[in-house]
Amino acid sequence: MKRETVIVLDFGGQYNQLVARRVRECNVYCEIYSYRTDISKIKEMNPKGIILTGGPNSCYEPDSPTYTKELFELGIPVLGLCYGAQLMQHVLGGKVEKAPVREYGKTEVLIDRKESSVFADVPEKTICWMSHFDYISRIAPGFEITAHTADCPVAAAENADQKLYAIQFHPEVLHTVEGTKMLRNFVINVCGCAGDWRMDSFVEESIKAIRQKVGSGKVLCALSGGVDSSVAAVLLSKAVGKQLTCVFVDHGLLRKNEGDEVEAVFGPDGPYDLNFIRVNAQERYYSKLAGVEEPERKRKIIGEEFIRVFEEEAKKIGAVDFLVQGTIYPDVVESGLGGESAVIKSHHNVGGLPEHVDFKEIIEPLRDLFKDEVRKAGLELGIPEYLVFRQPFPGPGLGIRIIGEVTAEKVKIVQDADAIYREEIAKAGLDRSIGQYFAGLTNMRSVGVMGDERTYDYAVALRAVNTVDFMTAEAAEIPFEVLNKVMSRIINEVRGVNRVLYDITSKPPGTIEFE
Repeated sequence: MKRETVIVLDFGGQYNQLVARRVRECNVYCEIYSYRTDISKIKEMNPKGIILTGGPNSCYEPDSPTYTKELFELGIPVLGLCYGAQLMQHVLGGKVEKAPVREYGKTEVLIDRKESSVFADVPEKTICWMSHFDYISRIAPGFEITAHTADCPVAAAENADQKLYAIQFHPEVLHTVEGTKMLRNFVINVCGCAGDWRMDSFVEESIKAIRQKVGSGKVLCALSGGVDSSVAAVLLSKAVGKQLTCVFVDHGLLRKNEGDEVEAVFGPDGPYDLNFIRVNAQERYYSKLAGVEEPERKRKIIGEEFIRVFEEEAKKIGAVDFLVQGTIYPDVVESGLGGESAVIKSHHNVGGLPEHVDFKEIIEPLRDLFKDEVRKAGLELGIPEYLVFRQPFPGPGLGIRIIGEVTAEKVKIVQDADAIYREEIAKAGLDRSIGQYFAGLTNMRSVGVMGDERTYDYAVALRAVNTVDFMTAEAAEIPFEVLNKVMSRIINEVRGVNRVLYDITSKPPGTIEFE
């Protein structure tokens, strides 16, 4: 690796991406790998530090995820979190067993060794997030206890000489008040990272690297108009100019007027120096989706059909040297390619490469970035704020914001309802304070009364969440008068709707998207 890197070994914990995200907030580059990653590969990567995630298993069970003792003998600092802490102690000769009292939630932790490098400038008493059934009942030889709670005698332990640190709680979640400071202490104080990985240098280095890689070659980009593909397109445009051709497939599942808005920005009258092709394929998609209700099947159909349309356009263009995709890091990890956690959903731009497009190599300039980092890159590239901060939009579009079968009628309902919702959120001055918000269409129809007539129409669901990293999210508390205004406008202005619901589900257990 050229840049100094801390790696996260994933043991199946739900916060694996959050760990990497928090490390990056310390301006230290971080990547996630499965615990199955061979020790030889880790040696080859030569990371500055290693972090072991939490996980749902008991490390003393014979089939539980584990790692060789050699990992702790490489001379590389290791930080174990929750399951990772227990595994470290178990492998190195300590004892882990079922806890007499389970700890879950916000817990007061008392720091016993204030001179610990990991707890530098952390108050003696601090609130942390606990989530464990097992506990460390005996620490491994060479370790000393550095923190405890009322019910957990080993909330943290360390072997400072070997630079091995075990923390029973989760410093990566926001509920751990001093969590980011603890992670910063580890990556900066213990691992000795410089903390100089920043977005301006990322953009500059990426443009140079792309220019060098592409040379005089031709580049083809699939442009959806969303934040990710837009930033990728502008990054390529800055690097290679007219050598880039962007194909925009309008699948009829975009937000209201979005196809025209994308063309206005990236088309011939826009500010960017690239070749732009728009393909109107709405009816083709509606035909393919007819009768299909299962969400994952809809995703796959939309993704596969996109590839077919894209292939047809690519044939007209002829051979190109490079194909650009707007893949970002959560796409990689959630598709099961970057860690150990289960596949949460298929992403149309991960692993679904066109078979018949004549190209030599893939360029994924944003593959290493989280969503908020993509936005920062967009601002560094000079993309207008209204584009950079537009609401996130999934590749399959409204196809997954419609429960059940997708039809042209349902698409229009969602487009109109969503446009009203976004307009009222903006009017209320909430558009930049809510992480993501949109309208979805339930598959529920119910009786209503409009005027003097009974109706039997659909219910629209409004979704709004607050999130830092899109890995976890809580429902946004939108003022009732705003929701009431949105409800009134949707029912009065959108034909086919007689109820409006507000979805307060957090992630987990739900997803941010409504599908």
